[in-house]
Amino acid sequence: MSEQGSRRPRRTANDNPSGAGAPAPPSHDSLIDLINLQWRRERPDLDLSNFLLAIYFMRLGTLVDRAYDRMCQKRYGISGSDMRVLLALRRGGHPYFKRPTDLFRALLVTSGAITKKVDRLVSHGLVERLMDPGNNAGFLIHLTRKGLQVVDEATETLARESVIAPAMFQFTGDERDAGARFAIRTLAALEASGIGNEDEDDTPADATADPARPRARRRAKP
Repeated sequence: MSEQGSRRPRRTANDNPSGAGAPAPPSHDSLIDLINLQWRRERPDLDLSNFLLAIYFMRLGTLVDRAYDRMCQKRYGISGSDMRVLLALRRGGHPYFKRPTDLFRALLVTSGAITKKVDRLVSHGLVERLMDPGNNAGFLIHLTRKGLQVVDEATETLARESVIAPAMFQFTGDERDAGARFAIRTLAALEASGIGNEDEDDTPADATADPARPRARRRAKP
């Protein structure tokens, strides 16, 4: 069979058997299809479009994150989550520093998790802690020269060898742009609604201070 003959026809909105407003089921060449079909079989009475879309996002994130973590471990000896700290510092521009508060809010992790990540990166010589001139009790996380070299190399590698590249070949430039706009608008709407900020009440009163200091007591909500 020729390549053209083996190619599946592109789905259209009219090909969606699940009704208006629901995403078309996957094209039977992904393991996620089994989850989709099972839920639609078990609860056909529900509009599961948002629920299933969230599952697609989570599985996509897991697959990408695993491949990204393996690359970081193999090439640079640090985890993918630790590399995200370097990327956050790098994208902020010169002089490549951020307060711990900025980092844990940008990366959607706890202040304790940032402390552990920074400790590991300090041990690798990739970042350093500097006194914060605007806060005598606080400090800044700063990329070292080695850290800058590593994160620039990693960024170039990710640009050339993105794990999603094989999947992207099936889409046109316009489709990829539309997908990016959809993801950005969805993330912006969720962030505006407060999703991901549930742990902010546990933030220390002075989150830029040395984490060895006792945390301020959590204030009771009115």
